[in-house]
Amino acid sequence: MKEIKGLIFDCDGTLADTMPLHWHAWQMITQRHGLHFPEDRFYSLGGVPSRDILKMLAAEQGRSLDHIAVAHEKEEAYLPMMLQVEPIHEIVEIAKANHGKIPMAVASGGTQPIIISVLEHLKIRHLFDAVVTSEMVKHQKPAPDIFLEAARRIGVEPKFCRAYEDTDLGMQAIRSAGMEAVDVRTMIG
Repeated sequence: MKEIKGLIFDCDGTLADTMPLHWHAWQMITQRHGLHFPEDRFYSLGGVPSRDILKMLAAEQGRSLDHIAVAHEKEEAYLPMMLQVEPIHEIVEIAKANHGKIPMAVASGGTQPIIISVLEHLKIRHLFDAVVTSEMVKHQKPAPDIFLEAARRIGVEPKFCRAYEDTDLGMQAIRSAGMEAVDVRTMIG
C-alpha cells in the first residue's frame, strides 16, 4: 500500500452538513425563477457550481436567465442559513487527527467566500493549508482539476493523496486525479 502524504476534503456534505440547507435555498430560487429542479437531481449534481447548474437548467427548460446573477441570488438565500451548519463529526475528526502531521486541503465546488465562511463557522479553517474552490479552476467536478490544484497547493503528488467526497461526481474527479478516493457516505450516519 502506498504512503499517503496529503489529505484533501470536499466541504459540503463531507466536512459540513450543508446539503439540506443548500437544498432549501435552491427551492426558493428555482420557484422564484420558474425552474424545475427535483431533489434527487440536486443531490446527483453535488459538487457542481450553482452557476453551471443554473445554465444547464435554463438551457434544458428553454428559459432565458442570467445564470451568474441567479447563482448570486442562491448564495444570498443560503447565507442566513449558514449559522445552522453543523460539522460532520466523523470526517472533521480525521482532519483534526492529521493536523500538523501531513498537509491538507479543501477542494470544493462552492465559492471561496462561502466555503471560507463555513470552515470558519465550524472553527476548522486553521486545519487546512489550502482551500481550493470552483472559481480557481477551469473544469469542474467530475473533471479532476480541483483535486489536482489542491494537491499542487499543498505540494503533494496526486498519487500520494487521499481525498474524501460525498458525491458520485466527486468520487469520479478524485479517481481521475489518480488519488485514493474515500466515499464518506459509507462512514457517516
